[in-house]
Amino acid sequence: MKIGVLSDTHIPTPHQALPAKVFELFQDVDLIFHAGDIVELSVLEELRALAPVEAVAGNMDGWDAQQKLPQKKVLQLGKYRVGLIHGKYKIDIQRDMILQEFENVDLIVYGHSHQPFWGTHGNVLFLNPGSPTDKVHAPYNSVAILTLDDDIQAEIIQI
Repeated sequence: MKIGVLSDTHIPTPHQALPAKVFELFQDVDLIFHAGDIVELSVLEELRALAPVEAVAGNMDGWDAQQKLPQKKVLQLGKYRVGLIHGKYKIDIQRDMILQEFENVDLIVYGHSHQPFWGTHGNVLFLNPGSPTDKVHAPYNSVAILTLDDDIQAEIIQI
């Protein structure tokens, strides 16, 4: 399974729309994860034109998103349990705090820091795709492609 992963789009600020490169990279994905701070829910509709979308609310999302989207969720995708959350913690302790939010997951996809990350923390894989629109705390804009097959692989892609 091939999954497009993004977070912290913050549409319409600092950009009015998602970069075209996101649509190009996600053209052949089976599923899309959005790890919060969507701001305008219309972003999810645009992404749904490409593939089904799983999303959670972030700290910058308004009342409408907070009412429609959960703060976190766990998805069973084949043999893998994947946690999806935005995160709200200070960047230096973020992964420690997020780890406490989930039990028995193979991977946690998160956002909030805008800092791309792919690696293990506390024996769990963590993926933060960064932000395709806002470089706060990050050297570049990015998204990720996650592949769930015999193992879990991810690629962070600078855009």
